[in-house]
Amino acid sequence: MSFKKKGTGVTAPKGFRAGGIACGIKKSGALDLALLVSDVPASAAGTFTRNRFRASCVDHSERLARRGRARAVIVNSGNANAATGKQGKRDTAEMAKRAASAFDVPAGEVLVASTGVIGVPLPMAAVLAGIERLVERLDEAGGRRAARAIMTTDSVPKETSERRRLGGASVTVGGMAKGSGMIHPNMATMLAFITTDANVSAPVLRKILLGAVDDSFNAITVDGETSTNDMVLCLANGAAGGAAVLAGRDLDHFAGMLGEVCRDLAEKIVRDGEGASKFIRVVVTGAASVSAARRVARAVAVSPLVKTAVYGGDPNWGRIAAAAGNAGVAFRPENVSIRVGGVPIVRRGEGLGAAEREVARALRGKEIEIGVDLGAGKARASYFTCDLTHEYITINASYRT
Repeated sequence: MSFKKKGTGVTAPKGFRAGGIACGIKKSGALDLALLVSDVPASAAGTFTRNRFRASCVDHSERLARRGRARAVIVNSGNANAATGKQGKRDTAEMAKRAASAFDVPAGEVLVASTGVIGVPLPMAAVLAGIERLVERLDEAGGRRAARAIMTTDSVPKETSERRRLGGASVTVGGMAKGSGMIHPNMATMLAFITTDANVSAPVLRKILLGAVDDSFNAITVDGETSTNDMVLCLANGAAGGAAVLAGRDLDHFAGMLGEVCRDLAEKIVRDGEGASKFIRVVVTGAASVSAARRVARAVAVSPLVKTAVYGGDPNWGRIAAAAGNAGVAFRPENVSIRVGGVPIVRRGEGLGAAEREVARALRGKEIEIGVDLGAGKARASYFTCDLTHEYITINASYRT
């Protein structure tokens, strides 16, 4: 049986400490530097942005994650350290080196993440001094401060955890994430850090993480924008004891725990979308394949016209049909049915005009489900998104000013 552990986050599993401070990157004086440390060497895995204009921290952490071993993650917010040339690469390496020296571990076991404004060099004097101070403030209850320190336009910190008995031990998976705008599949503009005290090898962890990310962080969209700094990192330190999670039911249960943590964090990101007032779940059924269902769900979820119609409470189902038809997936329009808020609005390719008032009432809610049945098979897929509001423009029109 799985249950939530009181005190969620990256320090919920055994053997992890974390903390967050304000080192001076953000003009507001808000927390902007976080550190996560495993007390023992941990298996490591990660997924990384596919944006070609990627920050040096992404290259650094991807390279180290391939080795499958890590002890710590240092994260700054307020500055992406992207498009900063050779100096940016040196600064990333120096952040890892300084954190590593404080714990007397190899710099090759310290992952680095940054998020914030692109094209501005890091204030390294402040960052390095902050690392020294932060090391003194790490503790097992520091997950919440770390989650706050990685925020940019987020309005709330995002944490979660799951616990279950596996391999004869009580195992916990915890996580924190940041993200509110520039959210889209291919890793979205988000950072996510997941920890577990399960005994899992790096190759097994990598395989499970890839599947979990595909069904969570790669199935959300806020505004169709993919950032330069996105990554999901996962550390497994085995501190819970017990047998290694390698195969069978224990492996399936661990994969379920990791998947639930990823989905919970992904949903929290969408619910906190910049300017969002409504949470939208797009469910595509009756597809010829899962990939086809995902393509249609993604097309509907990312459509500005669909998102603004939901915001305005407009039962304009033609926007949903048009987005589905533009997904590059073969289906017969005369077989398609659409529901909005549980109300049928299209049946076998034809609109049900009498249902528009009922759909308009459903659109007043804070959570909306859009269902599209393609009538072409048995596969299904879901995406999470949010509405597109005037507030989104306000936030992004003055992001740097």
